Amino acid sequence: MLHKPRGYITTMKDEQGRRCVADLLTGLRARVVPVGRLDRNSEGLLLLTDDGELVFRLTHPSHDVEKRYLVTLRGPVEDEALDRLRGELFLGGEKLKPVGVELLKREPEKTILRMTLTEGRNRQIRRLCERVNVTVTRLRRVAEGSLQLGDLKPGQWRVLTEEEIAGLS
Repeated sequence: MLHKPRGYITTMKDEQGRRCVADLLTGLRARVVPVGRLDRNSEGLLLLTDDGELVFRLTHPSHDVEKRYLVTLRGPVEDEALDRLRGELFLGGEKLKPVGVELLKREPEKTILRMTLTEGRNRQIRRLCERVNVTVTRLRRVAEGSLQLGDLKPGQWRVLTEEEIAGLS
C-alpha cells in the first residue's frame, strides 16, 4: 500500500522522465504493478502487487470493490449539483454504476464530499464533476475494499498484513 502524492504518475516507468510511483518504492525488492490508477493530480491509497489475479479481482467492475474518496470542490456546491452526481450518469455513452455521494462540509470557499465508486473509469470523478459544473481542487482515495489509508504519509508505503490481503479476496 502506497500513499501516492500529487505530481506522480501511476506507472512503474515513464519514457518522458516524469516522476512515477516506482520512484517512491525504495527498498522494495518485489517486482510489482499498480492496481488501477490515480491520475497525476490525485493522491491517496494505491495498491501494488505481483498477483495478477488480485489485480483483476480489485479492478474489474463485476466485482464491485468499493473505492472511497475525499473530494474537495471549489465553492459552496448546491444540493442540485449533488443530486445530479447521485443520479443516473453516462460517460462516453456508457451508463455508470451509481456513485455514492455524501456531503461532509459546505463552506463559502469549498465543499467536501465522500464519494464511493465500484467501477473506476478514466478520471471518473473529475469528469462527473465537470459535467455538473463543479471544480475539483483535491481528490484523495482514502479506502479500497476493506483497506484504509489511515495515517500513512504521502510518499510512504508499507507491506500489507496477511489479514489485510485475505480481506481483499
